[in-house]
Amino acid sequence: MSIELKSQDEIALMRDAGRIVCEILDELEKAVAPGVTTWELDALAEKLIYKKGAKPAFKGYRGFPCCLCASVNHEVVHGIPSKRRKLASGDLMKLDFGVVYRGFYGDSARTVPVGKVSPEAEGLVKATREALNKAIAVMVPGNRMGDIGHAVQSHVEVRGYSVVRTLSGHGIGRKLHEQPEVPNYGQQGSGMKLRPGMVLAVEPMVNLGTSEVEVLEDDWTEVTLDRKLSAHFEHTIAITEAGPEVLTRRS
Repeated sequence: MSIELKSQDEIALMRDAGRIVCEILDELEKAVAPGVTTWELDALAEKLIYKKGAKPAFKGYRGFPCCLCASVNHEVVHGIPSKRRKLASGDLMKLDFGVVYRGFYGDSARTVPVGKVSPEAEGLVKATREALNKAIAVMVPGNRMGDIGHAVQSHVEVRGYSVVRTLSGHGIGRKLHEQPEVPNYGQQGSGMKLRPGMVLAVEPMVNLGTSEVEVLEDDWTEVTLDRKLSAHFEHTIAITEAGPEVLTRRS
């Protein structure tokens, strides 16, 4: 397996891409409200991308038609924005978004409650966000890939949730998806050693019920098999000598 280690100059460029992703996700999160369509969110994302001098990472990628992956409730990831899909109070809106800037990619996702959501939904979102933070904390040189997945898995499973095993995080850089894969489950101390210069997109996808998913007839949207809620958070993280640096989060 060939893992591309990034130089400090390359990480600086990825820091710029990550900042743009974060700023646009902030604006999209503000726009999430009952009655808004996922199509309107995608249109806003595309407008902001070009305003900031970037390019969409997802639109046209393997034929995906939009700039934003907009997944609602039991949709885990890769939901296609639609003029017919209006958000309602109580929904969980998954915003998965990326850009290309000066040749490098940034990728991030967050789950946004729409209006007032159930305590069950709140608990799922909280645990998934915490799981990502737990994973980031172990991303130091000398630790191993299994430590990342174990941090996610151990945090959510003890709370009665499940992690999606057929989808994973990934390396990122001049390509949206690079080696290695970053599973959301694993054993401590297993897998390849983490090294300075690695840049990884870590993205826990956590379900209220079964971990099993299926793809809808649009060939993109992944949904939970039992149609129970799912939550998703993602950051692009650089591993440095000083520890993990989250490139898609405000400093």
